[in-house]
Amino acid sequence: MAQVYGHTDLKVGVLVELDGAPYRVTDYTHKAMGRGGAVVQVKLKNLITGAVIDRSFRSADKIMPAEVTRTNMQLLYREGSDMVFMNNETYDQETVSADVLGDQAKYVAESAVVTLLNFNDRVIGLEMPNAVQLAVAETEPGVKGDTATTALKPATLETGVQVMVPLFVNEGDRIKVNTLTGAYLERAK
Repeated sequence: MAQVYGHTDLKVGVLVELDGAPYRVTDYTHKAMGRGGAVVQVKLKNLITGAVIDRSFRSADKIMPAEVTRTNMQLLYREGSDMVFMNNETYDQETVSADVLGDQAKYVAESAVVTLLNFNDRVIGLEMPNAVQLAVAETEPGVKGDTATTALKPATLETGVQVMVPLFVNEGDRIKVNTLTGAYLERAK
């Protein structure tokens, strides 16, 4: 029999299945209700439609984990809004729409290896580090001595995404970017 989650197993990032669809827990609050026992309030994001729902679970509730498989794949190239990945073990290729992969897809550089999530033989998302190093493809030239200021300027990265960077960052520099917020973190070493 498949493992079943109790309400205490729900934490941010856990994948569960509700009504035949996979969801990721995006927010978690534990509430003690006195005599009624504990209740867990969670926000769940549908990994197929992107819809977010609020749900409460009591201690007696049984929650099914989502049967999600993970496959490490390398981005070969982008074709319009699609991304073509290759499994480095089997050499199978898979074309996935960037819309399916979510906002983090814009931080995947060519040749980068990411983990694709599959549910019922269908790609539903990707897992990647919270920070990646990308090259600055285009920005205004940096000004010497502008290292202590908090002023920012726009920069286009190698993947085509635009982020705000400090004035001292130049074209060709490699920077570290937060893939969850899109914020500049630091110049890469």
